[in-house]
Amino acid sequence: MKKFLKSFRYGKKGFTLVELLVVVAILGVLAAVVVPNVGKFIGTGAVEAANTEAHSVQTAVLAHMTASGATDYDLPVGPGRTGTTPGPIDYITGSLEATYTITNGVIAGAVPVATGKWKDLTYTVDVGWQ
Repeated sequence: MKKFLKSFRYGKKGFTLVELLVVVAILGVLAAVVVPNVGKFIGTGAVEAANTEAHSVQTAVLAHMTASGATDYDLPVGPGRTGTTPGPIDYITGSLEATYTITNGVIAGAVPVATGKWKDLTYTVDVGWQ
């Protein structure tokens, strides 16, 4: 009988159950370390994107003021804005995720779109989106 069983293993190579379990355990440890760190990057990406949009709005307001010769701009900029056309929104390509309040040509406040990507973020003057 032993001779019969040895004939099956002769010349065959493969992994033992212990080796496979060790590899699965190592992959589990790596996944436990990597997944939480990736989650942190996703959260900071939304804040960085929001702050980049705020900077783009500020640049667009300054470009509009320069092009129109205005010395002041006190109107909202963003979805559902009111005011004259063309306005600073025309200097920004794409849709905005927040409505910005501009006072003396500077962002004085911002409110995210209710159904937008940044609905859970808040805007603070001198700090930006958080």
